[in-house]
Amino acid sequence: MSEESDSLRTSPSVASLSENELPPPAEPPGYVCSLTEDLVTKAREELQEKPEWRLRDVQALRDMVRKECPNLSTSLDDAFLLRFLRARKFDYDRALQLLVNYHSCRRSWPEVFNNLKPSALKDVLASGFLTVLPHTDPRGCHILCMRPDRWIPSNYPITENIRAIYLTLEKLIQSEETQVNGIVILADYKGVSLSKASHFGPFIAKKVIGILQDGFPIRIKAVHVVNEPRIFKGIFAIIKPFLKEKIANRFFLHGSNLNSLHTSLPRSILPKEYGGTAGELDITAWNAVLLASEEDFVREFCQPVPVCDSILGQAPPPEGLTPDVQCDDSLRAVKSQLYSCY
Repeated sequence: MSEESDSLRTSPSVASLSENELPPPAEPPGYVCSLTEDLVTKAREELQEKPEWRLRDVQALRDMVRKECPNLSTSLDDAFLLRFLRARKFDYDRALQLLVNYHSCRRSWPEVFNNLKPSALKDVLASGFLTVLPHTDPRGCHILCMRPDRWIPSNYPITENIRAIYLTLEKLIQSEETQVNGIVILADYKGVSLSKASHFGPFIAKKVIGILQDGFPIRIKAVHVVNEPRIFKGIFAIIKPFLKEKIANRFFLHGSNLNSLHTSLPRSILPKEYGGTAGELDITAWNAVLLASEEDFVREFCQPVPVCDSILGQAPPPEGLTPDVQCDDSLRAVKSQLYSCY
């Protein structure tokens, strides 16, 4: 999700091509670009993606995986590798590291990623904890709406919510449009209590943020928080130390001031629950999209995991994804942090 300018880019896409060089290869039938002309232009300007060299860049990353990570169990399809190149502005080295991190994250948190499929998360989806709004924002970003108050801790552990988040992200990132535009998160913290917030301690926060920042090929363009109670100051104090400055600057706390929210997300694209004119919030449409993707998730996340990927054994997971060893006082620490908000 890193999007900073990369002046020392390793991809040949940024290099000037001499007249003696061969023309770029024709794109094989296996890949068909679905981007509109406007998105092709946007990808060129923001992601350093040149359509005429797109497949050469993909082949270069594929060759690096085969050479440097020969035992990494991963797809090498054009469309799959493009996700990682776009997320790292076609810098080969950074795209390869993101790919390795992506698989390392999946191996290091089996409670979240094993058996990740819609049918295993029907209770979370039915609760309305998260959905994707039907309209995109003015920049073309899909809006992931989360409502933690819909979660009842006695029904299932917090890791089930995290599984639903990654299930949704995996579905969203299949779209080339999302790979270019990124996503926006709308988090409604209305009614979140101290006891509920204490489940999201530093241990969980660090792992989730570690994946989103360094282990998943998605661009988070903004996080809008609404209806946050005073307790959210404690929640954000837990999260902020793990955020990179660029991502931290993309958090916007609106409280109950929906007019403030509407300066970024127009009323025309929001449900009436958030002062919008796009009808009532409906979770059924997105749930149906996910449930219709059951076979895709079974193929990707429900197959036997190789005993050992040597590259994963050599490379540590991103920060926050160390083995599941939690400090004895972590829960006390988070509750202390949260109580200080009162």
